[in-house]
Amino acid sequence: MKNSKYLYVWVIQILLILGLNTLGLTQSLEETDEKRNKLIGYMLSKQLPSLHFSDKAVDNELSQAAFDLYLRQLDFQKRFLLQNDVEQLNAYAELIDDNLSRGTIILPKSGYDILGARISQAERIVKELLLEPIDPKFYETMENDPEKLAYAPDEEALRERWRMIIKAQVINRYLDLEEEQIQEGKIEQAAGSSEYQEDLWEEALKRVEKRFTEFFDRLDQETLQDHYDRYFNAVARAFDPHTNYMAPSRKEDFDIQMRGSLEGIGALLREEDGFIKVVRIIPGSASARQGRLEAEDIILAVGESDDEPVEVTDMRLRDAVRLIRGPKGTEVRLTVRKPDGRKEIIPIVRDVVQIEEAFVKQAVLEAGGKQFGYILVPSFYRDFEKTRNGGQGRNSTDDTRTAIVDLQAKGVEGIILDLRNNGGGSLVDAVDIAGLFIEQGPVVQVKNSYGMKRVLEDTDYSTVYDGPLVVLVNQFSASASEIVAAAMQDYRRAVVVGGKHTHGKGTVQTIIDLNENVPLLHLRRYEDLGALKATIQKFYRIDGGSTQYRGVEPDIVLPSLFQHLKSGEQYLDYSLPWDQDDPADYEAYWDKLPQLDRIIARSLERSEVSEGLNLIREEAKRASERSDQTVIPIDLASIRATRAEEEAARERVGAHYNVLENDGDADQEVLEDSAGDESSDESDWLEDLLKDPYVIEAENIINDLVTFSKEQ
Repeated sequence: MKNSKYLYVWVIQILLILGLNTLGLTQSLEETDEKRNKLIGYMLSKQLPSLHFSDKAVDNELSQAAFDLYLRQLDFQKRFLLQNDVEQLNAYAELIDDNLSRGTIILPKSGYDILGARISQAERIVKELLLEPIDPKFYETMENDPEKLAYAPDEEALRERWRMIIKAQVINRYLDLEEEQIQEGKIEQAAGSSEYQEDLWEEALKRVEKRFTEFFDRLDQETLQDHYDRYFNAVARAFDPHTNYMAPSRKEDFDIQMRGSLEGIGALLREEDGFIKVVRIIPGSASARQGRLEAEDIILAVGESDDEPVEVTDMRLRDAVRLIRGPKGTEVRLTVRKPDGRKEIIPIVRDVVQIEEAFVKQAVLEAGGKQFGYILVPSFYRDFEKTRNGGQGRNSTDDTRTAIVDLQAKGVEGIILDLRNNGGGSLVDAVDIAGLFIEQGPVVQVKNSYGMKRVLEDTDYSTVYDGPLVVLVNQFSASASEIVAAAMQDYRRAVVVGGKHTHGKGTVQTIIDLNENVPLLHLRRYEDLGALKATIQKFYRIDGGSTQYRGVEPDIVLPSLFQHLKSGEQYLDYSLPWDQDDPADYEAYWDKLPQLDRIIARSLERSEVSEGLNLIREEAKRASERSDQTVIPIDLASIRATRAEEEAARERVGAHYNVLENDGDADQEVLEDSAGDESSDESDWLEDLLKDPYVIEAENIINDLVTFSKEQ
């Protein structure tokens, strides 16, 4: 570890600075906590620059970045702080580096005091506003994007902001109640109307009042230590988005995955600027099977079946997860905001992850009189525990190899390797799976902050499959999946097909236990110091370009419903940049990919006239327009009409998938000997596969590959 031998000395120095002795004198808890926080701050200021890949210094520039991140998590939605509060806090912006190195930490205490006072003020304002009449028919608008809002200049402006928030919440809660009545057949649909029922309106008011009471009660439970922990995390995040300080109480927040025996919805979540954001849906989970919860969704509220939802904005991740988790078979209702701004209530029946759904899957497709193989790799999994104990742990490489052999035995003329929504996993499996398609050679280069590089290679000279290959990716393909896609592209071994770019996560992190760097005699004086997750290495393609930031740009770009999303490393604050290094020694498989330009041109021609892909293109445009319209109307008729429009959009996309099997090769089907007597879930999966426009186009591309190969 870079300069780690000096860390022990640094810790001794700060212990002396703090005035600690070795005589075992008893100190008060408050005093110990203060000195503990000084020690953590000092350790971060010394360890991060020596450990992090970027070699960033803790200076004024990094201090400003840390302050901006701290301020955003303090009040990202700008519902509490006034402009003069921000100006007061801004005085500390360039002092963070000096304060850390001197063992002096001032900002968290100041932020805690100021925010606490403003929360009390906002609670009083909300209570007063809830007693005032709300006219749901009166048309007015409000800005819905916090980044476009300025902090309120005074209490009067803040009061007006809260009035609009309350009105919007009451109208939306009323429409939720109205929808329940419609589904039960008690009332009729009133799309676009400004009429409402007084009894439902009063019920909506009561429920919103209860939600705000719980919201402020939760905020009142925030401690000063919570603010210190978030401050430390802001310092770490200023190095890059994947570098974090993890307080002892927040270690469980680290990449929380509700999977396996944890009975929940099956989603990877993170806390970002006060919001709970979905990072990834776990294959085989309840969320994956339900289908409506997606990466980049923000969870606003969590409800237990018919109970009143609890707002989770500004809630700690572990607390939100406790609300989401629950016994198998029970229903949780998530109120989410989609990236284009629309809101949905998504009911999910909790369940354990269905393990088979999380493993590699295969199918034989038939189109145009030819048979094609399809392999889905949902993640690069490997049971390291069983392998360490001498057992035969299941892994994605062996499962992919088995799928390839099975498909070849059935006479397929090409294979589609689907890496969409694959967030990565085992690096060894990424290298080994790439090796199934090449004879031998480098797959990825890994570089540390010293500039030292190691090349990870496929050393097996055999090739499991050397026929036509298409790799499917999207913007949620990350890390290990980007390594495989990039290697196939650099070797010219496959045609890579997908959106404009993959995620661009091309870095490696390690976990450092801060307690290990403190002498045992002094450690006994403190509670757990927590841990540090830091970026220490970077991935480079074999052509020398990093997968970081840019991701992999496909050979063929198809329209996507999510192309408007600002999803990926390039949209994250302080992410490490793309750069170019020396290429590895490799030889491209030019003969395996004939007439690539012609293949691209033919695919784009099909895309332009495809009914299905054109519908996706149109819906993507509408979604982009919706996401740009951040000034939204706040009245019953407008919100009701907006919700009806969003439902119609979902139905259009649903209808599109129902007819998509008639698009392109109309006789596409799954061969019976592949499907067999599968379960209902398997049959549903195969049916969805037939309607998938990207799989259909991948088949067309393979057909071109086969045809052009025969021409040579």
